Amino acid sequence: MESDFDYLIVGGGAAGLSLAYAIAQEPRLQHKRILLIEPQAKNQNDRTWSFWTDEPTPFDGIVAYEWSKLAFRSPGYEQVFAMKQHRYKMIRGLDFYQFVHAALQAAPQVTRVTGTVESLENTAAGVSAHTSAGHFTARYAFDSRPPRLEKDLAKYRYLLQHFVGWEVETDHDVFDSTTVEFMDFRGEQHQEARFIYVLPFTSRRALVEYTLFSAEVLPTAEYEAALRSYLSETLGVQQFRIEAVEQGAIPMIDHPLPARVGQHIINLGTRAGRAKPSTGYAFRRIQAHTQRLVAALAATGHPSEDLTGDKWQFGLFDTLLLDIMQRKGESTRAIFAQLFQKNPLERILFFLDERTSWLDNLRVMNSVTPWPFLRSIGHVLRGRPGRR
Repeated sequence: MESDFDYLIVGGGAAGLSLAYAIAQEPRLQHKRILLIEPQAKNQNDRTWSFWTDEPTPFDGIVAYEWSKLAFRSPGYEQVFAMKQHRYKMIRGLDFYQFVHAALQAAPQVTRVTGTVESLENTAAGVSAHTSAGHFTARYAFDSRPPRLEKDLAKYRYLLQHFVGWEVETDHDVFDSTTVEFMDFRGEQHQEARFIYVLPFTSRRALVEYTLFSAEVLPTAEYEAALRSYLSETLGVQQFRIEAVEQGAIPMIDHPLPARVGQHIINLGTRAGRAKPSTGYAFRRIQAHTQRLVAALAATGHPSEDLTGDKWQFGLFDTLLLDIMQRKGESTRAIFAQLFQKNPLERILFFLDERTSWLDNLRVMNSVTPWPFLRSIGHVLRGRPGRR
């Protein structure tokens, strides 16, 4: 096996595989040699990715489910919205892995190696990687390993979006298979932001998740009690079967995550801040980042100077919401209720995608009670996070 490559991709998750696939599909990069180093084979359905989009994606062929309506619910306001420009979609992890692996298997310029990267360093000519599978060099490295952070609690905000989800099946019709329950805030908040999220696959089968925004995960029994309460008391379901379980915790932080390390090491995925700090959604942001990287490589041979295209104002909005969640998480419910009550759904989705104009940003900010945000702006200006 050759030890010198054009592109070295570290990690075979959503970010690493998306980039490897996109490079292999780009005709202008067909001659580039790609090394993909994965710590282990991805051959299980270890996660699902859900996202909304108003345009085709490279992975539409493996979308497992798609919805045209979205529901928001809180004690004082609830509404089911028909999506006009967008569709909400779900991709199963195993389908994604198998699809990309098959494409890479057919691409002769791609080499896949099982191993872990022990060190990754910039050199004058590119990068040098010492791995458990040997030593490799490349012109550029793209690193999707989870970031290792030394927390600075006096300066930044560190929360988690954590959840337990049950894929359940009932004996009678319960779910509206056309409608995603995007946020159901009708349950107790316990001084945090807590809601139920439901992806209905049929009228009798759905993924039901209990999701929280807070600093610490809960004992598993607390998630399970909330799920049982929702199914029995809110939906009136007494008998159901749990067909699958998923559990996770996504960092929601405003700690800076650099887009690159030196001249030749480019960060990907959560390492590059692609999980949106205020929502945890990452899949579409990973795809946008991938498209930006590949377009620049194909056009110029080099990544662009502005690797992500992120706009500072959306980073500020994320920090303000994280600050509110950290010091008074239960107020998050009212903020989202105001957003959904006073804005068209498409504006909210474009805002969360960081694609709105300055005018629409002002409309969104003017739709919510200003005091919590003004207080958090004060914390940002003083350079310290808010506390309860």
